[in-house]
Amino acid sequence: VRTASAVVMVAVAGTALWLGGWWWTALVMGIALGLLWEWRALVQAIAGSSLLRALWMMGGLVYIGIAALALLLLRDEMFGGRAVVLVPLAMVIATDIGAYFSGRTIGGPKIAPRISPSKTWAGLGGGMLGSTLALWLAGRYLPDSGAAMRAADIAVLGPLGAVIAQAGDFFESWMKRRAGVKDSGRLLPGHGGLFDRVDGLLALLTIGTIGMALAGFAGLN
Repeated sequence: VRTASAVVMVAVAGTALWLGGWWWTALVMGIALGLLWEWRALVQAIAGSSLLRALWMMGGLVYIGIAALALLLLRDEMFGGRAVVLVPLAMVIATDIGAYFSGRTIGGPKIAPRISPSKTWAGLGGGMLGSTLALWLAGRYLPDSGAAMRAADIAVLGPLGAVIAQAGDFFESWMKRRAGVKDSGRLLPGHGGLFDRVDGLLALLTIGTIGMALAGFAGLN
């Protein structure tokens, strides 16, 4: 079930990414609405007052909204199109793969066992290496992705992207532990909820967009 569900998700997302236009917009907006629904359910279990729930929901709108807007803008041909969208996706996937294999192989001290018992410092190191490699490969084999940059930039942005993605994973795990649930939802058979699957990407897109906006603002001044 888990494998079949993953195949369907990749097929749907890949088709929408390839077609672009309203197909991509509909997919991104559908995922954003699903994430907000799951966010709301977690907030209901976390926040004990109406004021806190309202603040949490406002934060969720900003957190999810920025990431959704980033995906819509990146897919536009003016910003590079399909190839650009693949860069953060590849970095997050490579982070997860690198963290999994290095964590299982090396093991060692946990980062935050009370939040996510399986995450180790060795896994984070492997994730940083994976993200850096993905960014380098994107610049080499996806010329339209805008990922071609100096080695020094890749050496900084690759590991930083992995740290942000892992932070997003920890943040979602913390929310679930506070809410007392194992998964953020049940929408995806064998995978839990949407938030479970895109926690790292959500953080990378949101923090990355804010960082680029601040850098651009600083450059104008």
